[in-house]
Amino acid sequence: MKKIMILLLLVAPWPALAQTSASFKLEEHVFNAGGHPLDGTVFGSASFKVSLDAIGDAALGGGFSSASFRMDGGFVGWYPPPGEVPGLRFTDRDTLAWNPERSVGVYNLYRDLMSNLSGLGYGNCRQKELESETATETDVPPPDDGYFYLVTAVNRLSEEGSKGFDGSGIERPNPAPCP
Repeated sequence: MKKIMILLLLVAPWPALAQTSASFKLEEHVFNAGGHPLDGTVFGSASFKVSLDAIGDAALGGGFSSASFRMDGGFVGWYPPPGEVPGLRFTDRDTLAWNPERSVGVYNLYRDLMSNLSGLGYGNCRQKELESETATETDVPPPDDGYFYLVTAVNRLSEEGSKGFDGSGIERPNPAPCP
């Protein structure tokens, strides 16, 4: 006896996208975007036949979500793994800014004293769940020292990205992520 497994996904009105994160990969394929396929769609062999007459579009409306997934219109939402946040800079005396990161849901800002940089801690959580690409910093470091800052992106699956790479190309650890 032959077993045949066929997986048909709901039809979406948007292009099919491969969805990945650090823990999964999901691919969707649009058969028809609803209605009758042109000249019918038939899959078959000597032992089986599948004919698709009509497939409806995804039901849009309220989505489902939890800390580890989000589902809209029948599909898991596409959230790529978070990457390194580029372009961290001061735009004036008190405002830090950075370039947007493509997978972001929110950002976390880390800070520590320059004198602690040799300990390879790479900063403690200073501000968490920032929704824009800016933060305000008014603290003044102690005399003969300074602050360093790093920003991480957190996607909508709560996966936090990298603090970047050090001068030798090794990824900076994040032993104490923002709570």
